[in-house]
Amino acid sequence: MRIIFMGTPAFAVASLEALLKAGHEIVLVVTQPDRPKGRKKTLTPPPVKDAAIFHGLEVAQPERLRSSDTVAQIVELRPDLIVTAAYGQILPKAVLDAPRLGCINVHGSLLPQYRGGAPIQRSIINGETLTGVTIMYMAEGLDTGDMISRVEVPIANEDTSGTLFEKLTIAGADLLMQTLPSIENETVQATPQNHSEATYAPNLTREDERIQWSQSASNIYNQVRGLSPMAGAFTIWNEEAFKVWGCTPLEGGSVSSSAQPGTVIETSDAGIVVQTGEGRLLLTLIQPAGKKAMPAVEWLKGARLPAGTVFGRGEA
Repeated sequence: MRIIFMGTPAFAVASLEALLKAGHEIVLVVTQPDRPKGRKKTLTPPPVKDAAIFHGLEVAQPERLRSSDTVAQIVELRPDLIVTAAYGQILPKAVLDAPRLGCINVHGSLLPQYRGGAPIQRSIINGETLTGVTIMYMAEGLDTGDMISRVEVPIANEDTSGTLFEKLTIAGADLLMQTLPSIENETVQATPQNHSEATYAPNLTREDERIQWSQSASNIYNQVRGLSPMAGAFTIWNEEAFKVWGCTPLEGGSVSSSAQPGTVIETSDAGIVVQTGEGRLLLTLIQPAGKKAMPAVEWLKGARLPAGTVFGRGEA
């Protein structure tokens, strides 16, 4: 088939690679523009662009697809199918109508749950134990199209967004290969979503990354896992952002305490023990402002953090 592929992050690369390996003709790859990354704000191409260039594919990077010349380019190419995977923009009707066999999306959740741009992160943040991948037809709404196929993927208690991304990347590419034959021979039977059961996973904001110590230790643990290794959860220490990359809820830590949430109870060879709204949390991997991530025990060798210190005061 003549396919236009649309995707941006590493999650989408495996699907692109699978299409190429299966012998499909990728006539265009559409991805997001290069963005500044890191402290030095170095302009960095998205992973899908890197993969496309490696394979010698034509790439388009419109800032806004809807108002760009790329729409006319897509229509003129007359693809059989458009495949999207975490592209990051809603497709206009002209693009949806362009391919003979329609537009399909590889989405990292079990729809209709977790529609939107951050389903993998938010499923962990919300403490889910099961997620998956859904392949659906694209519609004008946000992840509202009819479902073609899906596969379940368990979320382990130790999973982070990084490890879950890897699992879903593989599951999505495999599911895409299993699904394409029925689309190509036009025998596919799609199922409408139950919109009354829909939940949403909007893109993460700075406030989603801020630790609210009044939450329970288990909720904060899920937040830290869900934000690792991308943005990272943070609190405030000495008026600066203090990131937490690894932590563990402590058994028996739900005992009553007069300490306010965010209070450092003690430091030890294991890390930093902090009181939460329910239970205590052991911080094991941290990143003070201006430094690299490091084990908390290493940082404590040169830092002064007395018991009674309260995280979260001030702005950053």
